Order: sequence, then C-alpha cells, then structure tokens
Amino acid sequence: MTTHALKSAAAPEAERPAALRRGPGPLARAVDTTLGRGLIQAAAVAVFFAAWEIAVDAGWLTEFLVGAPSGIWRVFRASLMDGSLAVDTWYTLVEAILGFVIGTALGSLAGLGLWYSVLVARVVEPFIVAINSVPKIALAPIVILWFGTGFVSKVALAVSLTALVALIAAYQAARDADPDLQALMASMGATKNRIFRSVIVPSTLPAIIGMFRINIGFALVGAVVGEFISSQRGLGHLIYNASSLYDLNTVWVGLFVLMFVGFVLYHVIDVVERRILPWRQVSTAGGIQV
Repeated sequence: MTTHALKSAAAPEAERPAALRRGPGPLARAVDTTLGRGLIQAAAVAVFFAAWEIAVDAGWLTEFLVGAPSGIWRVFRASLMDGSLAVDTWYTLVEAILGFVIGTALGSLAGLGLWYSVLVARVVEPFIVAINSVPKIALAPIVILWFGTGFVSKVALAVSLTALVALIAAYQAARDADPDLQALMASMGATKNRIFRSVIVPSTLPAIIGMFRINIGFALVGAVVGEFISSQRGLGHLIYNASSLYDLNTVWVGLFVLMFVGFVLYHVIDVVERRILPWRQVSTAGGIQV
C-alpha cells in the first residue's frame, strides 16, 4: 500500500470531530457506576410517584380508578405491621420456589433423557409442540380440580408452567451439542454414557442455567394464578380480593410486592449463574421478564 493510500485511510479518523474521538467525560464515567445508576433509578421512581400523587391531589386522576401513592403507603404500612403481608408474601414465595425447583429439575432431566433415543424423541416431539401451543394458564382449572384448592395445587400449577419450558430448552441444547466432538469420542471407544457425561451435559448446562431466568417468572405466574382461582392466602389472593372490592391501593401493594419478589429472585439466579458459569459475562440490565 502506498504512502498516499495510507494517508487516505487515516484521513477519516483524523477528520472526525474531537468530541466524537474522545471517550465518555468525567461526569458520564461518574454516573455510569452501580451507585450512579442506582441513584438515577431511585430519582426516576421518586419523580414518578410524586407526579402521580400531585395528579391525584389536583383532581386530574381519580384515586378510585388509579389509586394514590399516599394510600398505597398507608395500606402497605398497615398490612406490614399486622403481619398479613409477610404471611401472604411468604406463602407465594414458597409456592413459586418449590414449583420452580421441581418443574425445572423434571423438565431438564426429561429433555436430556430424550437425547438417548432418537426414536422416542421423534415420537414425542409433536406432542410437546402441541402442548406448548396451549396457553399454560388454561391448565389452571384442571390442576385445581386434580390437586384440590390447597397448597399443593399452587405448586403443581407452577410445576406445569416450568417443566415444559425446561424440557424444551434442555432437549434443544442437547440436540445442538457439537456432533464432531461426539463423533470423535465415539471413534475413540467412548460409550454413550461417557459421551453424555463429557459432552452433552457440559454443552447443555449454559442453556439450562439461562432458562432459569424465564422459569422463575413462570413459577410466580403459576403460583399467583392458582391463588386467583382458589386460595385463602398469598399475594394472588390479596390482589384478587382487593380488586373485587375496587380497592386499588391494596391491589397496587400486592403488585409492587410481586415486582420486588421477582426482582430479588432474578438477581439470586444471576448470582447462581455467575458462580456456576464464571466464564459467562451476565448482565441483568438487559434481562426482560415476561
């Protein structure tokens, strides 16, 4: 390459404005930290609630229809003091965690088990697709009918929502495991069990752990929906009863506590993933829970 060509290639970089060539300024670097981002998020939440309260006080919004932050705080404080909110939260939390653990374990084992037999996998795959196409919440009345209206039915509903997701994730990851590595180990005399332990399980582990983030949300949904249908306690029961009485402030308390529980569980899973898969750079900022 000639000297003229080198100068031409370097010209666009040199012609860039200085502001574009520089990195983030000191203010941006100071803000783009865990503390800085947390302060911005807290300020945004405070502004939102302040604007909400002002709109209700000014008569622009009706408290009957949207609630009010001051009313939400009063309900939250009262239910926290009498212990009812803690009981409801604990009940829903235990249901969701048990459903998550059982459903994820059963689904992952079943998905990995399908790798052993191509024939069985091809036979059951259409049924898996068909069941997966049904909205999982539609199973709630059947689960309640089978398992009753007690604690077990809420756990069973959470299991029904999480098991299929885990099964599909594990099976797909097992199918996508490196075929060349499997063929290499088979050519060296490795048994199918050895290939499963040395290739399939390590290959599927990142997909299974990554699926935890989705499944914890499904487990919470299953527990809450079960409480909607039939329960005497839990956050779902709290929200359902309050909505039937048009008590929007109590409904918001239940919803905000659910958001907080989901947020905490999501970050617990993030810590677990970092410990089990330390080579993966996991960012909770980009995580979305549906």
